[in-house]
Amino acid sequence: MPNLKKLVILHSNDMHGDFLAEDQQEKLVGGVSLLSGYINQVREEEKNVIYCIAGDMFRGSIIDSEFKGVSTIEIMNMISPDVVTLGNHETDYGVTHLLFLEKCAKFPIINANMYIKTNHARLFNPYKIIELDGMKVLFIGILTEEVMAQTKGEGIVGTMVNVEAAANEVAKICNAYHSVDIDFTVLLTHIGFEEDKKLAALLDPSLGVDVIIGGHSHTFIDQPAVVNDILIAQAGTGTDQIGRFDIMINTDENCVDSYTWRSIPIDTSHCPVDHDIEALLESFKGQTDAKYGRVITRFNRKLTHPSRTMETELGGLLADAMKESLGTDIFLLGSGSIRTESLGPIVTLQSLKEAFPYDDEVYCIYVKGKQFKQMLRYMMRDEVWEGIHCEFYQLSKGLHVEYDRKTHQYYAFDFDGKPIEEEQVYSVGLQGFHYRLYDETFNVKREDIEANRKPRAIATSCCEIIEEYLSTHQHLDRTAGDRLIIH
Repeated sequence: MPNLKKLVILHSNDMHGDFLAEDQQEKLVGGVSLLSGYINQVREEEKNVIYCIAGDMFRGSIIDSEFKGVSTIEIMNMISPDVVTLGNHETDYGVTHLLFLEKCAKFPIINANMYIKTNHARLFNPYKIIELDGMKVLFIGILTEEVMAQTKGEGIVGTMVNVEAAANEVAKICNAYHSVDIDFTVLLTHIGFEEDKKLAALLDPSLGVDVIIGGHSHTFIDQPAVVNDILIAQAGTGTDQIGRFDIMINTDENCVDSYTWRSIPIDTSHCPVDHDIEALLESFKGQTDAKYGRVITRFNRKLTHPSRTMETELGGLLADAMKESLGTDIFLLGSGSIRTESLGPIVTLQSLKEAFPYDDEVYCIYVKGKQFKQMLRYMMRDEVWEGIHCEFYQLSKGLHVEYDRKTHQYYAFDFDGKPIEEEQVYSVGLQGFHYRLYDETFNVKREDIEANRKPRAIATSCCEIIEEYLSTHQHLDRTAGDRLIIH
C-alpha cells in the first residue's frame, strides 16, 4: 500500500485590495475578515493546510492606495499566508517601494525570475519549501515580461521574457532540489490561465511539477484544467471566493493520488468573522472615510463597466471627460484602469478613486487615420476573445467603429459623422502607462508614429482631470453601444 498523506491548499489571486464585505441579499459577502475567518477555521479542522496567494494583492481600494500597500501588508500579516508570489500590480508603487514592503511582510514572497539586469541577481527568493507532517512541498514563483509592463520604466529591472524562458527557470530550480526529497511541487504563477496551460505543456514530467496555481486573467473555473498531468487552478478575482484543493499525496512516488477542488464562497453562511482583522480594517477605513468622504457629483443613474473588452457606460464617460478637458481629437482610455464594475449615482472622492486609482500623466500622440485603424484592429485581435489578457480601450465620443471578428474587417470607421480620412493626422490622448507601451500595445512602430509629429506630455494627473470634470458637471449620463460595435 502506498503511503498517503492529505494536504489542503487554499488559494487566492488578484485580491486587488478587496478588503470590505458587501451586504448582498441579507448576508455579508467577501472581505478579508470573513476570508481570514474561513482560513482560520480550516487550519483548525485540518492537519496539513497551506494558504497561498498568486499575485496582485495590491490596487483597487482606497485603503490600499492611500497607504501605498503598507495597509495591505499589515492586513496580510494578520491572515498569515504561507507563501505569496508577485503579480504585476505589486510593482505599481515602484520596485524600490516593493522591496520595502517585502521587508514589512511577515510571510515569504517568492519570485524566480525578476532580476537586476546588470548582474542578473534575483530580487526575491525564487522558491519556498514548506515542511509539514514529514512532507516537503516546493513552491516556485513565476512571472513573465508580458505581465510586467510596469517595470519597463525601471530600466534596471528585468523578468523572463516568455513561458519558454519561465519553463527553463522552473527546470533549473526543480533539478537543483532533486537531491532533496520533495514530495510535492507547486508553481505559483501570475501569467494568466491560458499561459499556465502553455507553461504546463512545456514542462518535462521528470521535473515533478504537480500543480499550477495562477492569477492575472481573473479566471473562474468549475474544475482545474489538466495539461501534461499537471493540475491548473485559479480562483477568479477579489475575496468573494477562495479556491480549495484537498489532495491525497503518494509520498512514495511523490505525486497526486487523488484530489478534489472547490470554489468556496466567502460569506456569513460559510465563514466566521475574524474580529481582530475587522478592528484593523475599521482603523484604516476611519482614516480614509474622513479624507475621501466628500461628494463630487451625482450621475442620473449608476453607470456600469461590466467587462474590459467591450464599450461601457462608465468607460465612455471617463474617456469623454479626458477628451473634452484636454482638447484632443480622440482619447483612448485603458479599460483595465477602471477597477470597479459600476460607479454612482452618488460619486464620492473615495468611490471615484476606487473606480479609477491610476494617477498617470497624459501624453498626446499623432496618428494618421490608416494607422489608427491598424491600432484598433490589433486591439481587437483574436487573442482578446480567447480570454488572453490584452490591453483594451474605451473610445471617446465622435468615433463610430463597426468590426467583424471573423473577417477582421471594418463595416464602418467614422469620426465626427464621416469616414475617417486615412492620411489625416489625428491627436490621440493616452495615459502615461499606455503611452510608454504603445508600440507593443498597438503593434505600431514608434518611429512611424513619431514621424507624423513628436508626441508630447499634456497633463500630469489623470485623476485630477477627471475629478475636476465631474465636480463641474452634475447629472451626467452615458449609454453604451454606439461607438464600438463588434459583430
